[in-house]
Amino acid sequence: MDMPIGPVTMLAIYIVCWWVVLFAVLPLGMTQGAQERPTDGGQWGAPADPRLKRKFITTSWVSLIVWAVVMVLVFIGWMPLPDLAPPA
Repeated sequence: MDMPIGPVTMLAIYIVCWWVVLFAVLPLGMTQGAQERPTDGGQWGAPADPRLKRKFITTSWVSLIVWAVVMVLVFIGWMPLPDLAPPA
């Protein structure tokens, strides 16, 4: 069976999935209730503890699952990618 896409394209698809999932995961767990007015010049809406390391790890494994589903759909032909190579 021939691979329909190369490794660079697979990596590019993973990076796109990672960024999309990151923006979906960032607001999870954030609350605005009972926040005091910042006195150090910080932004009013900025979370006190954003837990970015945990969110990046969650983003990585969720995007791996999304990427695997996309790859399966590409390999079985349900989501074909266009051939962008110029004709020879």
